[in-house]
Amino acid sequence: MLVEKRLAACVNIADITSVYEWKGKIENDNERLLILKTIDSKFAELERFVKDNHSYECPEIIAMEVKAGSKDYVDWVNSVVKTKNN
Repeated sequence: MLVEKRLAACVNIADITSVYEWKGKIENDNERLLILKTIDSKFAELERFVKDNHSYECPEIIAMEVKAGSKDYVDWVNSVVKTKNN
């Protein structure tokens, strides 16, 4: 849905094991890590969408700065998430 809504150009999905403390208890869960390729101007809308559609009370939603990237790839991400409606 994130790609269909043009909130992300690409989503990588990886099965992971997470160990974390939640509400005073140590948890050990199998989860799916999503790496979303998008642009700064889409972050707030993407965050809202994830929060509205995720089963967790507090899903992990973080942005990481890309220091460098292939021009062709960065141009592709921009072309996918920037539409005439944006």
